[in-house]
Amino acid sequence: MSNENGTTVMGGILKRSYSSVFYENWPAWLGGVLIGLMSVLTFAWARPWGVVGGLRNWADWFFSQIGVYSHAPLSPLLSTNSILTLGLLWGAFGAALMSKQFALRMAPGRELVKGIAGGCFMGIGSAMAGGCNVGGFFIATSALSFAGLAMLVGLIMGAYLGLRYLYWEIMHMPSNPPKGGGGGGKGKLLAIEPYIGAAVFLAALVAVWFYAREAYTRVGGLLLCGIAFGIIIQRTRFCFVRCFRDPFMTGEGDMVRAVTYGIIISILGFAALKWTGLRGEEVYVTQTFWFGSLVGGIIFGFGMLISGGCGSGSVWRAGEGHIKLMVVVVCFAMSNSLFKALIKSSEGFKALLGHRAFMPDIMGYKWAVIVLLAVFAVYALAATWNEETDKFTVEM
Repeated sequence: MSNENGTTVMGGILKRSYSSVFYENWPAWLGGVLIGLMSVLTFAWARPWGVVGGLRNWADWFFSQIGVYSHAPLSPLLSTNSILTLGLLWGAFGAALMSKQFALRMAPGRELVKGIAGGCFMGIGSAMAGGCNVGGFFIATSALSFAGLAMLVGLIMGAYLGLRYLYWEIMHMPSNPPKGGGGGGKGKLLAIEPYIGAAVFLAALVAVWFYAREAYTRVGGLLLCGIAFGIIIQRTRFCFVRCFRDPFMTGEGDMVRAVTYGIIISILGFAALKWTGLRGEEVYVTQTFWFGSLVGGIIFGFGMLISGGCGSGSVWRAGEGHIKLMVVVVCFAMSNSLFKALIKSSEGFKALLGHRAFMPDIMGYKWAVIVLLAVFAVYALAATWNEETDKFTVEM
């Protein structure tokens, strides 16, 4: 009897542990801390984290296959840009299944149109800024680039404009409430989703083993890093859109603080790797300061508001089955590829976007880190103050 009781108790412990990991969302602040740590680990392992580079690789490959481009890019199965983005999608898909949160979710026609437009805005903005909210802002700032700060300002301005548009749309173009519908066997699928999710992660381990066997250990390691990002972001519902939207819309500052925790950890880690010479100083110091990062950030920020997802957010929500965000990802990738090709074809356009601006070249490593930490400490404090006062919230 005691053995049976012991087995029952252990079963209850395992069920509660599984529930706390996959059925209960992790706190946003934990997501920020883990993303910061993973950003440093990914950089130390091979290269910085990014999203739009992978999407562009997929679009470049597609356009080369249909004859739009004459030169084919590196295979999406070998490109480190592609592998990181694929891992993000893979991890989010598996985590959504393990938590029984995957479902194909259709959006109204107007939302799909907004997804197309928003994805195109995001593609153009990220091409100008040298990256999306991840590469152009989060990682560029971590890399001690002034361009990251310029894109921060642009994202804030773009999010404000995007929210004003959404309020205008609500007032002047009200939509009909969605019609109810049946579950269509969703209950049966929910019961087996965790098993499918386990198979998805097992397949990831097989893929990593295959890369290692074929002497692509670096690529396999990046796939694991991307999967980790996908799991963390899906489980914490980590959302850069909320970071820039909520202070204006609801006054909430929890996501601002979460992003701040992540970027502070990332700044410290990147600075250490660069200062010691373990990684090159010019890595992710984009040649877009200041015009490209600022204007690109405004365009991208506006696009992510009407899309409902940023670079990383669109990918992980697509992994959960949101049709609108799948549309966003496709339009984001294709517009970024085409606009990037346009930029490369014009020396004048490239010059207009700006130049590299590495902060330690101007003020040294110590002061560059101090200035960045101060900027984001003030940003988090302002968001917390706004939470209490609603000074920045925008009335409809």
